[in-house]
Amino acid sequence: MTPHRQPQQRTLEIDTRLVRIGAVLTAAGLTVACAGMALASSAVFAAGRRMIQRMDVPPSEQAAAKWQQAKEASRAGMQAWQTAADTRTDGRVTPHF
Repeated sequence: MTPHRQPQQRTLEIDTRLVRIGAVLTAAGLTVACAGMALASSAVFAAGRRMIQRMDVPPSEQAAAKWQQAKEASRAGMQAWQTAADTRTDGRVTPHF
């Protein structure tokens, strides 16, 4: 009888100490990155607030003025289009009632 051989089992040996060190370094890097992003965003928002405070006309008033300009331009364009459409071939204009 031949001796019965058991197949050699392959095992994955992981150095858990290195895995823990990697996890700690990753967490530390994430903490530093979050602190850096918070600091940078705080600086950008502060600069934006200062810029708005130094404006002669607040952004809300600028937006309202531009909206009014757009409405007036649209109205003028519509009137010009209607006038051009109502002009006859003989040059007379059909009045609107």
